[in-house]
Amino acid sequence: MLDAQSRLAEVKAAVAASAKSAARAPGGVTLIAVSKTFSADEIRPVLEAGQRTFGENRVQESEGKWPALRQEFPEVELHLIGPLQSNKTADAVALFDVIHTVDREKLAKALAREMASQGRKPGLFVQVNTGGEDQKAGVAPKEAVAFVKRCREVHGLTIDGLMCIPPFDENPGPHFALLRKLAGEAGVEKLSMGMSGDFETAIALGATHVRVGSAIFGARG
Repeated sequence: MLDAQSRLAEVKAAVAASAKSAARAPGGVTLIAVSKTFSADEIRPVLEAGQRTFGENRVQESEGKWPALRQEFPEVELHLIGPLQSNKTADAVALFDVIHTVDREKLAKALAREMASQGRKPGLFVQVNTGGEDQKAGVAPKEAVAFVKRCREVHGLTIDGLMCIPPFDENPGPHFALLRKLAGEAGVEKLSMGMSGDFETAIALGATHVRVGSAIFGARG
Protein backbone atom coordinates (compact mmCIF):
# COMPACT_ATOMS: atom_id res chain seq x y z
CA MET A 1 0.00 0.00 0.00
CA LEU A 2 1.44 3.38 -1.02
CA ASP A 3 2.10 6.06 1.57
CA ALA A 4 1.23 9.73 1.12
CA GLN A 5 4.69 10.63 -0.15
CA SER A 6 4.55 7.95 -2.84
CA ARG A 7 1.03 8.96 -3.84
CA LEU A 8 2.16 12.60 -4.05
CA ALA A 9 4.96 11.60 -6.42
CA GLU A 10 2.48 9.69 -8.60
CA VAL A 11 0.07 12.65 -8.75
CA LYS A 12 2.89 15.07 -9.61
CA ALA A 13 3.98 12.76 -12.42
CA ALA A 14 0.40 12.53 -13.71
CA VAL A 15 0.03 16.33 -13.62
CA ALA A 16 3.26 16.75 -15.58
CA ALA A 17 2.23 14.08 -18.12
CA SER A 18 -1.20 15.67 -18.58
CA ALA A 19 0.37 19.09 -19.12
CA LYS A 20 2.76 17.63 -21.68
CA SER A 21 -0.07 15.86 -23.53
CA ALA A 22 -1.93 19.17 -23.72
CA ALA A 23 1.22 20.90 -25.05
CA ARG A 24 1.36 23.01 -21.91
CA ALA A 25 4.33 23.90 -19.75
CA PRO A 26 4.44 21.65 -16.63
CA GLY A 27 4.97 24.74 -14.50
CA GLY A 28 1.68 26.16 -15.73
CA VAL A 29 -0.35 23.86 -13.45
CA THR A 30 -0.31 24.34 -9.66
CA LEU A 31 -1.06 21.22 -7.62
CA ILE A 32 -3.07 22.03 -4.51
CA ALA A 33 -2.89 19.17 -1.99
CA VAL A 34 -6.29 19.18 -0.29
CA SER A 35 -5.61 18.48 3.36
CA LYS A 36 -9.08 19.09 4.79
CA THR A 37 -9.97 16.69 7.65
CA PHE A 38 -6.37 15.46 7.89
CA SER A 39 -4.30 16.18 10.99
CA ALA A 40 -0.99 18.00 11.18
CA ASP A 41 0.75 14.64 11.68
CA GLU A 42 -0.83 13.32 8.46
CA ILE A 43 0.08 16.48 6.53
CA ARG A 44 3.71 16.67 7.69
CA PRO A 45 5.03 13.79 5.48
CA VAL A 46 3.61 15.55 2.41
CA LEU A 47 5.35 18.75 3.48
CA GLU A 48 8.57 16.83 4.04
CA ALA A 49 8.27 15.48 0.48
CA GLY A 50 8.41 19.05 -0.80
CA GLN A 51 4.75 19.96 -1.36
CA ARG A 52 4.09 23.58 -0.38
CA THR A 53 0.62 24.40 -1.76
CA PHE A 54 -2.34 23.14 0.28
CA GLY A 55 -6.10 23.54 0.25
CA GLU A 56 -8.54 23.60 3.16
CA ASN A 57 -12.34 23.81 3.33
CA ARG A 58 -12.90 25.41 6.71
CA VAL A 59 -11.36 28.43 8.38
CA GLN A 60 -11.69 27.10 11.93
CA GLU A 61 -10.14 23.72 11.14
CA SER A 62 -7.25 25.44 9.37
CA GLU A 63 -6.58 27.72 12.32
CA GLY A 64 -6.15 24.63 14.46
CA LYS A 65 -3.26 23.14 12.50
CA TRP A 66 -1.64 25.50 10.00
CA PRO A 67 -0.09 28.24 12.18
CA ALA A 68 2.12 25.63 13.88
CA LEU A 69 2.94 23.84 10.61
CA ARG A 70 3.90 27.16 9.05
CA GLN A 71 6.43 27.72 11.81
CA GLU A 72 8.18 24.58 10.51
CA PHE A 73 7.48 25.23 6.82
CA PRO A 74 7.19 29.01 6.31
CA GLU A 75 7.02 28.77 2.49
CA VAL A 76 3.58 27.13 2.57
CA GLU A 77 0.87 28.71 0.39
CA LEU A 78 -2.56 28.06 1.84
CA HIS A 79 -5.72 28.10 -0.29
CA LEU A 80 -9.31 28.25 0.99
CA ILE A 81 -11.36 26.07 -1.35
CA GLY A 82 -14.53 25.72 0.75
CA PRO A 83 -17.43 28.14 1.24
CA LEU A 84 -16.58 31.27 3.23
CA GLN A 85 -19.10 32.73 5.67
CA SER A 86 -19.04 36.51 5.84
CA ASN A 87 -18.45 36.42 9.61
CA LYS A 88 -15.22 34.46 9.02
CA THR A 89 -13.81 36.91 6.49
CA ALA A 90 -11.32 38.54 8.87
CA ASP A 91 -9.90 35.18 9.92
CA ALA A 92 -9.73 33.98 6.30
CA VAL A 93 -7.87 37.08 5.09
CA ALA A 94 -5.40 36.71 7.96
CA LEU A 95 -4.69 33.03 7.32
CA PHE A 96 -5.08 32.25 3.62
CA ASP A 97 -2.94 33.27 0.67
CA VAL A 98 -5.64 32.50 -1.91
CA ILE A 99 -9.44 32.31 -1.59
CA HIS A 100 -11.23 30.32 -4.32
CA THR A 101 -14.84 30.82 -3.26
CA VAL A 102 -15.89 34.44 -3.75
CA ASP A 103 -19.52 34.03 -4.76
CA ARG A 104 -21.73 36.89 -3.57
CA GLU A 105 -21.86 40.64 -3.15
CA LYS A 106 -21.85 40.61 0.65
CA LEU A 107 -18.69 38.52 0.72
CA ALA A 108 -16.94 40.68 -1.87
CA LYS A 109 -17.68 43.76 0.22
CA ALA A 110 -16.46 42.08 3.42
CA LEU A 111 -13.26 40.90 1.74
CA ALA A 112 -12.51 44.38 0.41
CA ARG A 113 -12.98 45.83 3.88
CA GLU A 114 -10.80 43.24 5.61
CA MET A 115 -8.04 43.37 3.01
CA ALA A 116 -7.82 47.15 3.44
CA SER A 117 -7.90 46.85 7.23
CA GLN A 118 -5.23 44.13 7.44
CA GLY A 119 -3.05 45.29 4.57
CA ARG A 120 -3.16 41.77 3.10
CA LYS A 121 -4.14 40.89 -0.45
CA PRO A 122 -4.86 37.19 -0.89
CA GLY A 123 -5.42 36.00 -4.44
CA LEU A 124 -9.12 35.72 -5.29
CA PHE A 125 -11.14 33.37 -7.50
CA VAL A 126 -14.87 33.65 -8.20
CA GLN A 127 -16.70 30.35 -7.75
CA VAL A 128 -19.13 29.50 -10.56
CA ASN A 129 -21.94 26.99 -10.03
CA THR A 130 -21.62 25.48 -13.52
CA GLY A 131 -24.18 22.75 -12.80
CA GLY A 132 -26.82 25.10 -11.37
CA GLU A 133 -27.07 22.91 -8.26
CA ASP A 134 -29.26 24.31 -5.49
CA GLN A 135 -27.09 22.84 -2.72
CA LYS A 136 -23.83 24.19 -4.11
CA ALA A 137 -22.28 27.62 -3.69
CA GLY A 138 -21.22 29.77 -6.62
CA VAL A 139 -22.62 32.39 -8.96
CA ALA A 140 -24.74 31.29 -11.91
CA PRO A 141 -22.76 31.03 -15.17
CA LYS A 142 -24.85 33.75 -16.81
CA GLU A 143 -24.00 36.13 -13.94
CA ALA A 144 -20.30 35.30 -13.60
CA VAL A 145 -18.83 37.90 -15.97
CA ALA A 146 -20.94 40.72 -14.52
CA PHE A 147 -20.07 39.65 -10.97
CA VAL A 148 -16.33 39.70 -11.73
CA LYS A 149 -16.80 43.20 -13.15
CA ARG A 150 -18.63 44.37 -10.00
CA CYS A 151 -15.93 42.88 -7.78
CA ARG A 152 -13.40 45.00 -9.65
CA GLU A 153 -15.32 48.22 -10.19
CA VAL A 154 -17.52 48.41 -7.09
CA HIS A 155 -15.34 46.71 -4.48
CA GLY A 156 -11.85 47.33 -5.89
CA LEU A 157 -10.93 43.65 -5.79
CA THR A 158 -8.44 41.99 -8.11
CA ILE A 159 -9.99 38.75 -9.37
CA ASP A 160 -7.35 36.29 -10.57
CA GLY A 161 -9.52 33.49 -11.87
CA LEU A 162 -12.63 31.32 -11.73
CA MET A 163 -13.31 28.08 -9.86
CA CYS A 164 -15.90 25.33 -10.26
CA ILE A 165 -16.91 21.96 -8.83
CA PRO A 166 -18.89 20.02 -11.47
CA PRO A 167 -21.80 17.78 -10.40
CA PHE A 168 -20.31 14.46 -9.28
CA ASP A 169 -22.57 12.41 -11.55
CA GLU A 170 -21.90 14.32 -14.79
CA ASN A 171 -19.09 14.37 -17.32
CA PRO A 172 -16.85 17.17 -16.01
CA GLY A 173 -15.50 18.13 -19.43
CA PRO A 174 -18.35 20.44 -20.49
CA HIS A 175 -18.21 22.20 -17.11
CA PHE A 176 -14.48 22.80 -17.43
CA ALA A 177 -14.95 24.07 -20.99
CA LEU A 178 -17.68 26.44 -19.82
CA LEU A 179 -15.47 27.80 -17.04
CA ARG A 180 -12.64 28.40 -19.53
CA LYS A 181 -15.05 30.27 -21.84
CA LEU A 182 -16.33 32.43 -18.97
CA ALA A 183 -12.77 33.19 -17.85
CA GLY A 184 -11.98 34.47 -21.32
CA GLU A 185 -15.06 36.69 -21.30
CA ALA A 186 -14.26 37.99 -17.82
CA GLY A 187 -10.63 38.66 -18.66
CA VAL A 188 -9.11 36.40 -16.01
CA GLU A 189 -6.31 33.93 -16.61
CA LYS A 190 -6.51 31.34 -13.84
CA LEU A 191 -8.81 28.32 -13.70
CA SER A 192 -9.23 26.34 -10.47
CA MET A 193 -10.84 23.10 -11.63
CA GLY A 194 -10.24 19.38 -11.39
CA MET A 195 -9.99 17.06 -8.41
CA SER A 196 -8.64 13.55 -7.75
CA GLY A 197 -10.91 11.83 -10.27
CA ASP A 198 -10.79 14.33 -13.12
CA PHE A 199 -7.72 16.55 -12.88
CA GLU A 200 -6.25 15.18 -16.09
CA THR A 201 -9.37 16.24 -18.00
CA ALA A 202 -9.20 19.64 -16.31
CA ILE A 203 -5.57 20.13 -17.32
CA ALA A 204 -6.41 19.24 -20.93
CA LEU A 205 -9.06 21.98 -20.83
CA GLY A 206 -6.82 24.65 -19.35
CA ALA A 207 -6.78 24.27 -15.55
CA THR A 208 -4.08 26.33 -13.88
CA HIS A 209 -4.88 24.95 -10.41
CA VAL A 210 -5.99 21.39 -9.62
CA ARG A 211 -7.29 20.44 -6.17
CA VAL A 212 -6.25 16.89 -5.29
CA GLY A 213 -6.95 15.33 -1.90
CA SER A 214 -7.73 11.61 -1.70
CA ALA A 215 -5.27 10.68 -4.46
CA ILE A 216 -2.52 12.06 -2.20
CA PHE A 217 -3.73 11.57 1.37
CA GLY A 218 -5.90 8.49 0.87
CA ALA A 219 -9.57 8.04 1.68
CA ARG A 220 -11.05 10.23 4.36
CA GLY A 221 -12.39 8.50 7.42
